[in-house]
Amino acid sequence: MKKIEAVIRKSKFEEVKDALYEAGIEFFSFWDVRGVGQAREGRSYRGIVYDTSTIERIKLSIIVRDKNVDKTVQAILGSARTGEIGDGKVFVVPIEESYRIRTGEHGDESLFIKGKEE
Repeated sequence: MKKIEAVIRKSKFEEVKDALYEAGIEFFSFWDVRGVGQAREGRSYRGIVYDTSTIERIKLSIIVRDKNVDKTVQAILGSARTGEIGDGKVFVVPIEESYRIRTGEHGDESLFIKGKEE
């Protein structure tokens, strides 16, 4: 099992969400986050543009079975890319164990509904 974390542009969230759904990823968590990076975004207030050192992004957290890692990462890369600085990052981290609270299932079995996934 792997945890995939991605930091993406807010403007690409809907595209990424749709791409993940098409890849068979039906559940993930996300947060509005701020960070500092190479990209700078200007803010306008009463006609004056201000440079800001923080960048607003969305952070996704997805736990997948090993066999679904590549298609999940490719879905994110393909849908989040603009080609500009500040497109974001994807991180893949190993997960030791997972438990479904309702049934007590653990490991890979806790990540999918039997009969629904291949």
